Amino acid sequence: YLLEKGITLPPGEGGYLYHEPCHNPMKQRESMLTVKALLGDAVIKNERCCGESGTFGIARPDIATQVRFRKEEEIRKGEAALRERGVGGDLKMLTSCPSCLQGLSRYQADLRSGLLEADYIVIEMARRLLGESWMEDYVARANAGGIERVLV
Repeated sequence: YLLEKGITLPPGEGGYLYHEPCHNPMKQRESMLTVKALLGDAVIKNERCCGESGTFGIARPDIATQVRFRKEEEIRKGEAALRERGVGGDLKMLTSCPSCLQGLSRYQADLRSGLLEADYIVIEMARRLLGESWMEDYVARANAGGIERVLV
């Protein structure tokens, strides 16, 4: 939808690792084509499962811990690859899955490099295009005039 409307990020301001969910919601074309079209070239796909989806992290913590360890190694490799490309500043991990977002957020404390703030692609785009207070602004507009006015 965003691409159809011509909404993409301008170049600059850090880089991104994209975590493709095991249950990928992007079905129209290969997800990295969509992600790069939205975010630009300073994004690379970060392989491996996050170890969180569904109840996996709770039902089988023994296996999930090993999956998590491997994902952390992959995140560090991704960070190094972006730095080699000359990407400076903060790097973020973006995804499109609620379970993955929860799982990726757990890595934040373990990665001391300042790398990992995890978020949804659309939230990062809103933050960059509309400003840091985009959500507060939206809520204020919705409360002042009703949701119909905000959407129209």
